Amino acid sequence: MSDASVKSQGRKPEEKPRNEASKVQPSGEKKKLSKQEKREMRLAKQKEQKAQGGQSQGSSNQEKVTEGTQKSKADLKAERRAKQEADRAAKLALKGETPCPTQSSSGGQTKPRSGSESIVKKDHRLRVSDDMKVDDPSVQKRRAKKLEKQQVPQRIDSEKKVNLFNHLDQFERRIPLTKKLSFSSRLIHPAIVVLGLQYAEGYICGANARCIAMLHAFKNVIEDYTTPQHKELSRDLDNKLKPNISFLNQCRPKSVSMGNAIKYVKMQISNIPQDKTDAEAKKILCESIDSYIKKKIYLADDAISNILIANGKIKNDDVIMIYGFSSLIVRILCDAHEKKIRFRVIVVDSRPKTEGKEAVKRLIKKGVKCSYVLLNSVFYMMPEITKVFLGAHALLANGYIMSRVGTSLIAMVAKSQNVPVLVCCETYKFSERAQTDSFVTNELGDPDDLVIRHNSNNYLHDWRSIKNLTVLNLVYDVFPPELVSMVVTELGMIPCTSVPVVLRVKNVEG
Repeated sequence: MSDASVKSQGRKPEEKPRNEASKVQPSGEKKKLSKQEKREMRLAKQKEQKAQGGQSQGSSNQEKVTEGTQKSKADLKAERRAKQEADRAAKLALKGETPCPTQSSSGGQTKPRSGSESIVKKDHRLRVSDDMKVDDPSVQKRRAKKLEKQQVPQRIDSEKKVNLFNHLDQFERRIPLTKKLSFSSRLIHPAIVVLGLQYAEGYICGANARCIAMLHAFKNVIEDYTTPQHKELSRDLDNKLKPNISFLNQCRPKSVSMGNAIKYVKMQISNIPQDKTDAEAKKILCESIDSYIKKKIYLADDAISNILIANGKIKNDDVIMIYGFSSLIVRILCDAHEKKIRFRVIVVDSRPKTEGKEAVKRLIKKGVKCSYVLLNSVFYMMPEITKVFLGAHALLANGYIMSRVGTSLIAMVAKSQNVPVLVCCETYKFSERAQTDSFVTNELGDPDDLVIRHNSNNYLHDWRSIKNLTVLNLVYDVFPPELVSMVVTELGMIPCTSVPVVLRVKNVEG
């Protein structure tokens, strides 16, 4: 052997890079690569590919790969939630609103939360109807624009308003509504114009009478309707009813019963099949309106009368007090008299409408013994009363009762004397609105109704010229359920607190 070969055997072989050693292996030796070496080879290949493509960020990519493998689902979910909250905060900032407490000021990123805390709180703001924001200039402008578009004349406000009720409409009958109504207007049906004037002049009063008259007028509108070409009846007829409803609301604010009836009619219109002809669709709508009147009003009144009499709520020698005129209460008393029950009725009345006179006429005509007194003598008459029957304009969701002004006084006096108070009301008068007083929303009548015209010594004849005098004519009272013993409906005798349950069942039934 030569010296060169000896030297080469004595020297240590040069160490080659691992990637090269892994590539070139002696044919006799098959060395297995470890997982770490395979991973390094894969990373080296990625580096070479990125270097060839003009990218020299191999180390940062390696860090991203390792970070991506280490992130959990919770971290990714938290990142998505933070991004959503940041976008929501940006949208609220554009609208000029303050972000929710769950969002931070530094970009909207928050810590991940679990359970119910992870739900982002929405911006809950109270929505107030435009009918209760009449003193808002923006609301006035919006209402005027809407009425102008519908070609509905707008009533002129009262000259002297009561400051406490500036948020409500205050009208006077001496300012005619139809003065600005154009005869060329085709949006308002003539039957609706006649009905609106009867509302404004007070010829049609009472929740049931107003609702029935409105539904019959709607039948006339539907019968005279013709669907234009390239339009659907379910959509176009709904748009045709809107100006008619606005006109009625300008004549007199609609009652709760009217509002529920309007919802029913609109729902029936929207459910009309598209394959029906105009004649078939109008027949279906008129039949549904007749069915609503029959079931919700007439049959409901029959059921309430039968429930009261069958349960012995009207007995012999009873002295029953009623207030004003309620078609349901008068019908109950007439039915009881026809069944040979001996009782006496005391009718309490008050100005300005003195509706109790009509109740006395109808009861005397049927042979019922009656006495007629005014509201200021209720406390004197209450000791001989055995029961108090009251009608209702509406039953509210919180159990409060809305009825004609003066009803709360009778209920309070009866409660102080331990006299049971029974409120008779159909379920179609139940309202989802909650109210605890008569100031937030109410109807204001014509102040001239409180001025006695036929008296020669009328000191309020020219009351508008008196600087510090305003006349308030409230139409409705709102009193709490604690003053009521029971509410009688077509479903049975229920407490006032059961109103939400009845509303829930009616919504489920559709």
